[in-house]
Amino acid sequence: MKRMLCLLLCAALLFSFSACGTTQDSDSTDSAGTVEFLDSAGRTVTVPAEITRIAPSGSVAQMILMTLCPELLVGRASDPSAEQEPFFPEEMMNLPTFGQFYGSKANLNMEALIAAQPQIVIDLGDRKDTIREDMDMVQEQTGIPTVFICATLEEMPAAYRTLGKLLGREAEAEERAAFVEKTLAMAEENREKLADGDRKTVMFGTGPTGLACNAKGSSQADVIDLVGAVNAIVSDEISNKNGGTEVDLEQVYVCDPDVILLAKDGPYDTLADGEWAQLRAVKNGAYYEIPNTPYSWMSMPPSVNRVLGVWWLGNLLYPELYDYDMVQIAQEYYALFWHYDLSAEEAAAMLSRSTLK
Repeated sequence: MKRMLCLLLCAALLFSFSACGTTQDSDSTDSAGTVEFLDSAGRTVTVPAEITRIAPSGSVAQMILMTLCPELLVGRASDPSAEQEPFFPEEMMNLPTFGQFYGSKANLNMEALIAAQPQIVIDLGDRKDTIREDMDMVQEQTGIPTVFICATLEEMPAAYRTLGKLLGREAEAEERAAFVEKTLAMAEENREKLADGDRKTVMFGTGPTGLACNAKGSSQADVIDLVGAVNAIVSDEISNKNGGTEVDLEQVYVCDPDVILLAKDGPYDTLADGEWAQLRAVKNGAYYEIPNTPYSWMSMPPSVNRVLGVWWLGNLLYPELYDYDMVQIAQEYYALFWHYDLSAEEAAAMLSRSTLK
């Protein structure tokens, strides 16, 4: 990101956006048509009173914004894959790709950003230690008002309501916030019903070998804890809070989890015939591939996709508590969040290597 500093500073001269401070609860509008907004980093930012052109800061922000206001986005953080394209709103398909604004994966395309002329950059996700400095840097270097709204899974309802007020989409935001609240309340109620001895141990493996694990404490694995299970992979050092703890098969045999979850394109098809075969989960057939369209239902990136993951994993592990038709739940979720009319056949195909295998 530092190498882009000169380009960013030059680009700032091409924008006429104001980047001062304001309060989230303020409805006052000044003569220039701006309002004050207090973001989740404690920064006051002057933003347009009517926002019609938004740049998402990265993939997590893009995912949440596309569930609420895809027609307001002027660019994408990443291109959809061929599998994802049918689930992307039509208005997003012809947008330029900006890339990610900051962080270790920063790959911002300044030319595309300048041409799109967004009124605001919106960042959503977890609250990093450097979030205030990160937001100030983006805002100062681009000249575009930049706000952060905390959107961990637990704070997702509040994030939607804040977005609804900021963008004038209160009714639509409330529908999504209510669904997330219902999800979290269900998980809390069911979690409390589980005795310690009933909590299943779960390994969440990613990558082609399945041995890049989302360990306990990783934001990529929080759905495991939420539904009342126990993450079998514990690491003293999670170098990346978002996951990727490498283990070897010997370590997997030591913890011998009750259940194995695998990301798409992992070793699911060969698990029963190879070195994994003597694991308890494999012998019992308790290994599953996480549904992945348009995004993984568990993580990657850890955004609003995890809401459906709570329903899926709870029903998979504890169907006596999470008692519902997973096909119907998937259809409800896809209609509300992805604006997609999911058929029962499509849902069953997504679940064919997990709930319905």
